[in-house]
Amino acid sequence: MWANAWLAGAAAPDDVLDALSLWAPKHSVTAYDSVAAGATGLPWPDLVDAGAMSLLQTLRTAAGPGATAPPIRLALPVPGDVRGLPAGTQFQRDAVTAGEAIIVSGAGSIGLVPDFEYDELDVDDEFDREPGGLSWTVYSVPADASTAPEYLDLGDAEYALRSAVRSAAEALGTLRAGAADIDVEDPRGLVEQVLESTRVHRFPDHAPSRALRVLENAAHVDAIISVSSGLIPIGLHSSAEVQIASDALRPLSTVVRSARIAAVDAILHSPWRG
Repeated sequence: MWANAWLAGAAAPDDVLDALSLWAPKHSVTAYDSVAAGATGLPWPDLVDAGAMSLLQTLRTAAGPGATAPPIRLALPVPGDVRGLPAGTQFQRDAVTAGEAIIVSGAGSIGLVPDFEYDELDVDDEFDREPGGLSWTVYSVPADASTAPEYLDLGDAEYALRSAVRSAAEALGTLRAGAADIDVEDPRGLVEQVLESTRVHRFPDHAPSRALRVLENAAHVDAIISVSSGLIPIGLHSSAEVQIASDALRPLSTVVRSARIAAVDAILHSPWRG
């Protein structure tokens, strides 16, 4: 979102770098192959990690001058739903593994897949570590892959999320009752802890309030899914109960993905209007 704002002239490069720093203290970018290197100017065949400024230059080169619409698009692929990704490519496979990718089109068409890097775990370290870096691999993609697939519009996404919030809350309530006789923290407190980690990130000033509301609600549902998925095996007492709870949560992930893509798309378009 910040890179898109920068390309639209609504943010400075430092704004993008500041946003990146909240994900990881160090960023690197490498070309997947010689074709991607030729399209972006990244070094090849020497796999020398370029820094965050090179990441910005890569985005600028792919977008090209004179864009009048967002050159960047978000993809959140999962097995069975890879809309908008070029079929049978390494980019598609790696994007599905990561669960996320960025496609940039304009003067060229490239895809980027992020991967968090962690230092070696010492014996005394806590299990929940902060990433030491975030690496971005750049792939060349066919020009027709830059066409965005159809998803929910923002209004439909918000409506679907309202129902999802109710369903997720009911599932969490069931787990809370089932967890009463085991040593586990209040599930609602765990949800709040998950949400706190998402609130360190800020959004460009031009982001529509409705899109921000949808992202916030999607994060809430996603946090409930994460906590509930972890508690299902210990909070319920029979395989039938586990299956019912799992079935109730599964469709909510699709709703969250669609809502996030719709909200991000609205934010990406907002600095290019008017």
